[in-house]
Amino acid sequence: MSIIQFPKGMKWGVATASYQIEGAANKDGRGPSIWDTFAKTPGKVVNGDNGDVACDSYHRYKEDVEIMEDLGVDFYRFSVAWPRIFPDGTGEVNKEGLAYYHRLVDELLEKGIQPMCTLYHWDLPQVLQDKGGWDNRETIEAFEKYAELLFREFDGKIKHWITINEPWCVSFLSNFIGAHAPGLKDFQLGMNVAHHLLVAHGKAVIKFRKLGIEGEIGYAPNVEWNEPYSDNQKDIDACTRASAWFLDWFFDPVFKGSYPEFLVNWFKEKTGAALKIEDGDMEIINQPVDFVGINYYTGSVSRYAEDEGLFDLEKVDAGYLKTDIGWNIYPEGFYHILKKISDNYGDIPIYITENGSCYNDEPENGRVRDTGRIEYLKKHLVSLQRSLESGVNIKGYLTWSLLDNFEWAEGYTMRFGIVHVDYRTLERTKKDSYYWYKQTIANNFFEI
Repeated sequence: MSIIQFPKGMKWGVATASYQIEGAANKDGRGPSIWDTFAKTPGKVVNGDNGDVACDSYHRYKEDVEIMEDLGVDFYRFSVAWPRIFPDGTGEVNKEGLAYYHRLVDELLEKGIQPMCTLYHWDLPQVLQDKGGWDNRETIEAFEKYAELLFREFDGKIKHWITINEPWCVSFLSNFIGAHAPGLKDFQLGMNVAHHLLVAHGKAVIKFRKLGIEGEIGYAPNVEWNEPYSDNQKDIDACTRASAWFLDWFFDPVFKGSYPEFLVNWFKEKTGAALKIEDGDMEIINQPVDFVGINYYTGSVSRYAEDEGLFDLEKVDAGYLKTDIGWNIYPEGFYHILKKISDNYGDIPIYITENGSCYNDEPENGRVRDTGRIEYLKKHLVSLQRSLESGVNIKGYLTWSLLDNFEWAEGYTMRFGIVHVDYRTLERTKKDSYYWYKQTIANNFFEI
């Protein structure tokens, strides 16, 4: 039996996203988002599911905050639905939407929970998408105004801000692979969107500093680790490219002021796509941030395979256990990627803003025995503690997710929550993983 002890001052939390839990899609002046449109397009989401009701957290937020208070978390990471604030993306503010987030934040603060607010977790107002979405630089200006409003409105209440969640998903998964809203399939478009997201992030950081807002600001990229199958240089190079698509592409511009040249050249050769950078863009992106959020779920052993996909790479089934969504359980990758971030980008404070697993266990006699999720959390928290011992500057860990919810293109078929949600009755049931996590938070250690 080993004790996995965390340092004094370690912060613990849970995370959610607006479209995945709020529901109330047509209530109190909220406008449509690209996810409303995408989810109601036949064939895009499993079973034709959508977020019209989701977990109905818009109406049940007090119940959800009570659950978090019982859990004992320091942080609740949530996102604001841009179309609740600006139904048309810009212009007139929807005061009812703003009032909802004030109620939520006030409830959190009353219970001693610090709000960590994500400005953009994928629900772009459909009106802006109709004008070109993130491919149109006017969206950058609209985002800056949206961010400024929230900074001013919640200054002193919200002290931890995240600009963009998972820019890789917003750009390449959504506009090149086409699996998420708006569901387009053009590599040049994905590259344009990725760059514009980083410019929007930089402009929000500049605005935050100019206004003198109390607190900290960062962003939250998603990362994956590709472990080379062998010491063969071709395996190493292919894995370096694939991991860098998530890591270097979205870190180098922020921390180094430039894109990774080896990937710029690779993309040009493989796709013909080229960066479209305007004067001043890189200076805007290259703003000091107070922390970086890291979202990690999975990794793979991979090897070179000529003309296989974008990177001449294939994933090898090395026999790792998988979660119910089919993703490898690969905690070693979590350690490796945290070390790489620290080694490459310095002593930047890190919050793990998402880490969790999909297990579709249902209640039996009022209890959800999700032992797989507990084992996943244990393994990844061991990797987290290894990273801390190795000098990585980790400030906190927020698991994904508080609630089972609308899992994007998978609809309601995949459950990531530590609290079970019955989507018919909306009843919440605390899972075994909830109680394990509660004990870990209270003790600041666990046994393995």
